[in-house]
Amino acid sequence: MADQRTIIATGCSSGIGAFCARALTADGWRVFATVRKEADRASLEADGIETLLMDYARPETISALVATMCERTGDRIDALFNNGAYGQPGAVEDLSTDVLREQFETNFFGWHELTRQVIPLMRKQGQGRIVNVSSILGLVPYRFRGAYTASKFALEGLTITLRMELQGSGIHVSLIEPGPIASRFTANALAKIEEHIDLERSAHAVEYRRQLARLNGTGPVNRHKLGPEAVYAVLKSALNAKNPRPHYVVTTPAKQGVLLKRLLPADLFYRLMRRLD
Repeated sequence: MADQRTIIATGCSSGIGAFCARALTADGWRVFATVRKEADRASLEADGIETLLMDYARPETISALVATMCERTGDRIDALFNNGAYGQPGAVEDLSTDVLREQFETNFFGWHELTRQVIPLMRKQGQGRIVNVSSILGLVPYRFRGAYTASKFALEGLTITLRMELQGSGIHVSLIEPGPIASRFTANALAKIEEHIDLERSAHAVEYRRQLARLNGTGPVNRHKLGPEAVYAVLKSALNAKNPRPHYVVTTPAKQGVLLKRLLPADLFYRLMRRLD
């Protein structure tokens, strides 16, 4: 146990986080998997994974997580895998400032707080890995995903700045930027749009009906969607490579988006993005 590498993995109730927590455990890591709800702990713990409650929007739970892990490992933490997030759909004009702030509390400020609490431990031991799951929407914009896109654009800037500042410390920082991945992300987004957006009185009511069909599964299926194992493949590289890359782009649509942004004039690229469903 003392020789095991330790990692905090967040957002492990389902999808990418749950898969990666199990895969990391199978690969010999001592995983501290976080979930927001007590009910989500049982399935992970049944697989021998140490599971803790943590909510990015509640700073006291972040401090409790770090304290508990330090107590169990003797202050050892080899890696942090920031993954837990959600997407708030909706046209920018339909997003209240409170809704936008809520998106940033979970997708940005909470990640920053956890990362700041972990870095001193990594500095003390002279090494560590920080891997943040961003999104292709942290690199290119997409209509009706303004809140999520803004949070991921912010995460990209903060993470790369952190990477530069930690150069030479032994702490390596990387971003994973997936396109469509099979998970509960879409179902959670559907709940958020119904909770916070006035769908009928919006100037975008017709478009929302199309968007809802896509989110609830009655619209066309994305044939480029991959399973969470695609994310784990690059996570392994970011955790184990001698010189991990700053960016790991996952899925064909994400790679195409990055390439087109590089090659096309900005106005043409944004017009092309606007036409995407």
